[in-house]
Amino acid sequence: MNQNLTRREMLIGMASVSLLQGTTHSKNPPSQAQNASPICFMSTVELARLIQAKKLSAREVLAAHLDQIDRINPKVNALVTLVPRDKVEAAAAKADEMQARKEKLGLLHGLPVAHKDLIATKDIRTTYGSPIYRDNIPKEDDLVVERMRRAGAIIVGKSNAPEFGSGSQTFNKVFGATYNPYDLRKTCGGSSGGAAVALACGLVPVATGGDTGGSLRNPAAFCNVVGFRPSIGRVPNPKNLLPWLTLTTNGCLGRSVADLAFSLSTIAGPDPRVPLSISESGTLFSQPLGRNFKGVRVAWFRDLGGNVPFDPRVRAIVDGHRKTFETLGCIVEEAEPDFKQADTAFRVLRAWNTAYSYNKLLSEHPNDFKDTLRQEIEEGLRLTAMDVADAQNKQGQLWRSFQEFLQRYEYFVLPTTQLPPFDVKLEYPTEIAGTRFNSYIDWMKSCWYISATGNPAASVPAGFTGDGLPVGLQIVGRNKEDFSVLQMANAFEEMTGFGKKHPTL
Repeated sequence: MNQNLTRREMLIGMASVSLLQGTTHSKNPPSQAQNASPICFMSTVELARLIQAKKLSAREVLAAHLDQIDRINPKVNALVTLVPRDKVEAAAAKADEMQARKEKLGLLHGLPVAHKDLIATKDIRTTYGSPIYRDNIPKEDDLVVERMRRAGAIIVGKSNAPEFGSGSQTFNKVFGATYNPYDLRKTCGGSSGGAAVALACGLVPVATGGDTGGSLRNPAAFCNVVGFRPSIGRVPNPKNLLPWLTLTTNGCLGRSVADLAFSLSTIAGPDPRVPLSISESGTLFSQPLGRNFKGVRVAWFRDLGGNVPFDPRVRAIVDGHRKTFETLGCIVEEAEPDFKQADTAFRVLRAWNTAYSYNKLLSEHPNDFKDTLRQEIEEGLRLTAMDVADAQNKQGQLWRSFQEFLQRYEYFVLPTTQLPPFDVKLEYPTEIAGTRFNSYIDWMKSCWYISATGNPAASVPAGFTGDGLPVGLQIVGRNKEDFSVLQMANAFEEMTGFGKKHPTL
């Protein structure tokens, strides 16, 4: 890297800190991974602006991120399939040539992106975290990939995920575990764990993921980045086997709310092949996020019905932010909806979907499934038509009661996760605060209770435990009011600034 680029990076680094790291009154001054180029922790929004303004080239941006990947990825195992260097360098050179010819450029022009290994990428290995697909090379892109390619993003690799996205702990038989960059002995969460770590470590500025039971929010909380579960149909997927099911959605993560909204604007928007597709354009998310929250009513969680335990460290950090919302001008009251229907609705519909999706594969490859996933498939196969109908009825009751609750309150706030990051060697927590669990998803209720409602929800960095582990706060909004959720998340982020603390690997 020449001296001119070094000076440029220094200037950009100083500018990006003031522009993107939030309010100057933040409790947490920005930190940056040692020896990393300032480019790697620059805002996605600012990177895109500098490329469009020809103050940075796509090749310079790519080179900085490839160096960071070479240095950091072996420590964390976030990106598990890397596109050959000569191919991504050729793509960056082509991006610069397009700009030189003054062609119309997409919003993500020249920006490196990592796609979750559950999302199909044409000509790039996609394993779904399963040995069955160890050498699978898709012949076409999923819609999210197609839209980001159209926006000009350059795919550098695939991010690690658990087997078929099952469980909020990122490990599999193909690639092993992904490690939390704030403590390499801990898990990064999941299932979009590799994506969250890649962002936290500055390996890429853009990363995609998906969410059924918390897979965009849980790893965001564990890795001190922002995760957002959009409303069903906001990011359509025409390949869904059960297109009317309202549990699973694709989306993205970001190092800031603005970054996430910027990326989301390129993948959101209607698709005529998807029955639940939302008609609004993705350009909705390119609007300014600022808003006055004076007098806005916020409901504060209690205990989610009494059967959802929280680690005292998580509860203390999240409860401490009640004053943050009050400082924003909100009227905050302890109140929560009735979640009694969520248990049956989510468990049954999840098992039904899992069984339908993987039953044939399990019969063909009985030794290639982890125990928890096999058990869930078997549970789904035991369900009757009446079981599924009852679960759908209960989900309907939950949806109606939750929407009624949010007529009084514009937002519902609760912890993203029920405990901080745990030992990476532990497949899943078996108890929290003295409450023992019977299932591998019991420790994730604070996320999947919200999934069962179908409402949009964001996880925002909220602080750190005494031993330096990240904790996330979850903001849930009204039906299909995704932009409103991101506005509140942005206000909270600007008030607190915890996302500025990057890991120092």
